[in-house]
Amino acid sequence: MGTDSTSRMTGRARALLLVLCGTIFLEGADVAMLGVAVPGIRADLDLGTGTAAWVMSGYVLGYAGFTLLGGRAADLLGRRRMFLSWLGVFLVFSGLGGFATEGTTLVAARFATGVAAAFMTPAALSLITTSFAEGPERTKALMVFAGAGAAGFSLGLVIGGLLTALGWRWVFFAPVLFAAVLWAAAVRLVPADPPRSAADGRSFDVPGAVTAAGAMLLTAYGVVRLEHGFEGWPTTVGVLVAGVLLTLVFLRVERRAARPLVRLAILRRSAMVRADLGAALFVGAFFGFQFVLTLYFQEVRGWSPIQTAFALIAMGLDAVLAPTLTPHLVRRFGTARVAAVGFALAALGYGLVLPLGADWPYLALFPTLLLAGIAFALVYGPLTVTATEGVDASEQGLAGGLFTTAVQFGSAIGIAVVTAVYGIVAEGGATRVEAFRWALTVPFAMAAAGLVLALYGVHRGRRHAVTVATRLSAAREPSRA
Repeated sequence: MGTDSTSRMTGRARALLLVLCGTIFLEGADVAMLGVAVPGIRADLDLGTGTAAWVMSGYVLGYAGFTLLGGRAADLLGRRRMFLSWLGVFLVFSGLGGFATEGTTLVAARFATGVAAAFMTPAALSLITTSFAEGPERTKALMVFAGAGAAGFSLGLVIGGLLTALGWRWVFFAPVLFAAVLWAAAVRLVPADPPRSAADGRSFDVPGAVTAAGAMLLTAYGVVRLEHGFEGWPTTVGVLVAGVLLTLVFLRVERRAARPLVRLAILRRSAMVRADLGAALFVGAFFGFQFVLTLYFQEVRGWSPIQTAFALIAMGLDAVLAPTLTPHLVRRFGTARVAAVGFALAALGYGLVLPLGADWPYLALFPTLLLAGIAFALVYGPLTVTATEGVDASEQGLAGGLFTTAVQFGSAIGIAVVTAVYGIVAEGGATRVEAFRWALTVPFAMAAAGLVLALYGVHRGRRHAVTVATRLSAAREPSRA
């Protein structure tokens, strides 16, 4: 299906890309819509504060806990099989959430939906990286994919506000209809999985899968608990320690496995590791900032959810820039330089709002919203390319799973830490606005750390280019002699 030019992409390839982008749009919109709908759900079902929080946290736990396993399952069990199966599961449990009449059912449905996304999203990403030729065509496809995810989240805020006005259950039923259309199209468009031998079926690393899922679930639960600050800290620390210990067990299992779930040598790809860590920092900063600003608009300025959604839609500029401008910049300057500029813009934007006031006009915040959107367009797509570039087709699901895991943990950490900082400062006697200011230092610090990492990547790339040029020059000298 791949070609060496995006202009020669076939109609079927474009249709396949549209379907795969539709799933990441669906996933982003689902999260955004639910965030807007939670207050209405809480009031209608008479949920306690803890249960209402778990409506969101349950999804994060399922998603972050199983993404690594989901990515590798796409490689070993078939990308088409995993994509179609788990898109169907996503559809079913989203609908179940819409019929929920009490909190336990709703939280369970959200957890299952998160698990479905954990298998569906890496499968979609690996279908792109194996269906489109590495180079300009794949870069373009990944930029469109990144833009679709951002558009889903940005438009989801507005769509969620409109649907909540009709009734919060539509926030669950609307994704069901969209997912059903995607599933029907995917059956026709997603390429068949290559035949698997009997040895492939017997080689699935069950101990690795169990320990990986357990380690990720414990760590994700510990991260989610960070938002409670000092409250219940012994439990939080205990869960995180248990997650680390089980991770060590997982690594030991993988070293001894004849055909491991995760080939640990892949972690020696320094560019891929930097891309994953950079994605965690960037997405954590982005969602942490968005979370704080949402609370600021509603709790300090008294805006409605729909007013807040329209205010934040400026951050969705990346949905336009990612598939149009970013591919050209990457071709000219490379992924590392483009991502570094994006991190710099993000750090600048978050720094501008550190002196946030209670009566700041919207125009004072607008530059930061624009910078955040532009930064997303310049960072997320190039990091996706770097995280999957040069990886063998048999491990594209694993590479996608590692990247998506980093993204999910980054978003969870960003939201949890800004919530914890806000709570600690507020309990110390600070005003609400002062607490928001302290919370905003978290996305600024994460973006600044990402900038340092990106600049290091640019430096490493420059050194590598010099080394290659030196070797080529030395190789030509004997022939001249």
